[in-house]
Amino acid sequence: MMVATINGFNNYLISILFPIITILYILGYLGWFWSIGLGLQYKVPSDIIMKVKKFKIFLIFPMVYIIFISLSVGTLFGEAFENAKDLSGLMVGIGAAIIFPLHIFSMFCMFYTMYFVAKTIKTVQLQRAVTFSDFAGEFFMIWFFPIGIWIIQPQINKIIEEVE
Repeated sequence: MMVATINGFNNYLISILFPIITILYILGYLGWFWSIGLGLQYKVPSDIIMKVKKFKIFLIFPMVYIIFISLSVGTLFGEAFENAKDLSGLMVGIGAAIIFPLHIFSMFCMFYTMYFVAKTIKTVQLQRAVTFSDFAGEFFMIWFFPIGIWIIQPQINKIIEEVE
């Protein structure tokens, strides 16, 4: 059995590992958003109404979208590498026409979830209604996840320990 390789990489492993790694990462990343956005709601002052249902919908859409895309890309590349064929231009064009608007909406949903999580954190910290200028720092730290998590997570831990 001959396994197709490009630059020494086993393409079958790439087509399997890409979706697995992507799905695990996105579930962890969005799971963290879910746990903060919903987990801190009981500490939000009762006179402040946050759009939790909208947050849930806007969080679930990118999760489903990214899982679908990662499985599709893994399958497409696996088949393309295995059969050593190029994808037809029509198939790529149709795929792009479908994926582009979904991708743009998914990006919007991700920005909204980051906005909601940052707003929730600052609302709980200040115990009042907040504006974007109040939580812009948290928003950008969440956006730049690998760096910001080291600052945001200790704040969240402190918030949770204070009342309990």
